[in-house]
Amino acid sequence: MQIDKIRGHQTDQLFKAMLELKDLDECYEFFDDLCTISELQSLAQRLEVAQMLKLKKTYDTIQSETGASTATISRIRRCVDYGSGGYSKVLDRLYPETKEEQDETI
Repeated sequence: MQIDKIRGHQTDQLFKAMLELKDLDECYEFFDDLCTISELQSLAQRLEVAQMLKLKKTYDTIQSETGASTATISRIRRCVDYGSGGYSKVLDRLYPETKEEQDETI
């Protein structure tokens, strides 16, 4: 896992802080302080790309709907397919109905 390279006190503190957020408003407040608008937009875009990849959307569709480059889409594809499972875990929890649809097509 790539995260093992940065595992440590500072990263633990960041993740624990995120787990303390109670609702969407608190998330907006925290991330407004933590990230630049560009950084936050990039993170949000990556999650959207991952969701679209899980829905079997084409690179062209993903690129036109999200503005992500093909290099970004490819990088996220590798994470979705061969990563630690973080994208799938979160997206399955956010969109359980989508997971059921994917399970039916397997």
